[in-house]
Amino acid sequence: MAPRASWKGYLKLSLVSCPVRLYPATSASERISFNQLHKDTHNRINMKPVDPELGLVERSDLVKGYEYEDKKYIIIEDTDLESVKIESNHTMNIEAFVDSGSVDVIYQDAPYYLAPDGAMAEETFIVLREALRRTGKLAIARLVLSSRERVVTIGPRETGMFVCTLRNPNEVRGTAEYFGNIPVGNPDPEMLQLAEALIEQKVTTFDPRNYEDRYEIALMQMIREKLKGHKPIIAQAPERGNVINLMDALKASLSQAKPPAKSKPKAEPAEKPAAKAPAAKRTTAKPAAKKNA
Repeated sequence: MAPRASWKGYLKLSLVSCPVRLYPATSASERISFNQLHKDTHNRINMKPVDPELGLVERSDLVKGYEYEDKKYIIIEDTDLESVKIESNHTMNIEAFVDSGSVDVIYQDAPYYLAPDGAMAEETFIVLREALRRTGKLAIARLVLSSRERVVTIGPRETGMFVCTLRNPNEVRGTAEYFGNIPVGNPDPEMLQLAEALIEQKVTTFDPRNYEDRYEIALMQMIREKLKGHKPIIAQAPERGNVINLMDALKASLSQAKPPAKSKPKAEPAEKPAAKAPAAKRTTAKPAAKKNA
């Protein structure tokens, strides 16, 4: 089944336009989720809309309302939303270009993949993609998603493009409230050197496959044990060691630290299992094994 596009429209640069499709780059479908059940019947609870005066109401009777004063609303119809038409409803108009590393990570929000919409669009799409790749730039554009205009960055990724929506500046909190009382300080040169050496010992190439969600894995293991009728094994958190001063802790960490293993791709499963040894040979090997044990 072909993936479903979240948005379809045109990628436009000056007088050049290209039909494109936008797809979500992430999925939460594999996450463990829970349903609300009644504790006695184990029936799934349905969340139904309730009017304070009428009680339960049908969802078909619900309308959108904007609260312009306390408990005062103006009703917004679907036709009202459709009448709000701006260019970014159907066009990602590139407004500017910035260096690829200049967008602060705190503004980056949701990731998407961008692909050409049809064979006729591929030539234009490839030209724009390679121009971004060669210049090392990100395009800044806008588009409307979920009844809201979003500023986005567009960059090359493999044979397609990568789009990232950006948070509005008023959504990002300032740092003064959190960092204002932290002193700048001048760390001890020796401790700083030890910390830098400890960092160097642990430098590696990032591979997301090496950082699985351990809580999710343990949660699934517990669920499987309960399905078998077993009492889940509760893992104890490691006890904290004795508190020592920072200099001793850095020295001890540096002496114990080992360089991280190089990232290796997961081995492909073998096509055929290895042949089993004959029964006679296994029988003769038992005494030797017991002796070694």
